[in-house]
Amino acid sequence: MPIDFITQNIWLIILVLTSGLMLVMPSLTGKLSGVVQIGPQEVVRLFNHEDALILDVREDSEFRDGHVPKSRHIPLGKLKAEIGGLEKYKDRAVIAICRSGNRSQSACGQLRRAGFTKVHNLAGGIGSWDQAGLPKER
Repeated sequence: MPIDFITQNIWLIILVLTSGLMLVMPSLTGKLSGVVQIGPQEVVRLFNHEDALILDVREDSEFRDGHVPKSRHIPLGKLKAEIGGLEKYKDRAVIAICRSGNRSQSACGQLRRAGFTKVHNLAGGIGSWDQAGLPKER
């Protein structure tokens, strides 16, 4: 009887398994890559208590529209060339930020490959920062 159910509903079962996997994959890929997804409050905690570097990898115009106070700006396209200037942060927490969390995830990968040990990505990007009601500067 259970086999009949499976064969009659195979496409539904495949759909359920695929959608479940798609929901879980973002958190799994972050853990496998060594990049920790964090929220805005954790960014504040790391900055205040662990002297973390906040690295904004958005484009110049996005950065000028408003950014996390005391963040360092290096657009993602220039990060590879300028990563040497971040050497003193290799063993400190580094938090990458972009608009939605995608470019910063890529930046986190570059930082990990360059030997940075405590790499974090702001989940949801600057939008999650805004939603938390935290200050920005221009």
